[in-house]
Amino acid sequence: MAHFARLNSNNIVETVIVVTDSDSGGGTLATESVGITFCKNHVNDDSSIWKQTSYNKSFRGNYAGIGMTYMSNVATMGVGSTDVFVHQQPYPSWSIGINTARWYPPDNPGHSPALSSSEIAASKSYRWNEDNYQADPSTAWVLTTPTIIS
Repeated sequence: MAHFARLNSNNIVETVIVVTDSDSGGGTLATESVGITFCKNHVNDDSSIWKQTSYNKSFRGNYAGIGMTYMSNVATMGVGSTDVFVHQQPYPSWSIGINTARWYPPDNPGHSPALSSSEIAASKSYRWNEDNYQADPSTAWVLTTPTIIS
């Protein structure tokens, strides 16, 4: 089986479908064009935009999901040209990681501050606050306590 993502004109994933090996020419990246032809015929729209995506993330960074962006020919992530699916940028200050297809905060790439054992026991966590970051970067990570609903 192969998986294909339909993109809108802004390269946003609208849907992902599974195509059988016989319909996609074997389901490999080398036969992406056969799968794309099948997808266009399947939706009866020759102008639709399709890209193959990898369920096990063996190519194009991430498995495509609805609302994700397909980035192509963008000089970023430590490469001269991209060919990846990425989640929407969570905050304006975050940047895409080099060779990871993931978004990272500007102050501590990939990680919020460490939690103490008592904070872990209390189920607390850190959340990014973009307004705080813009006002004072040292206050971007906010320690939160879960809300108990009874």
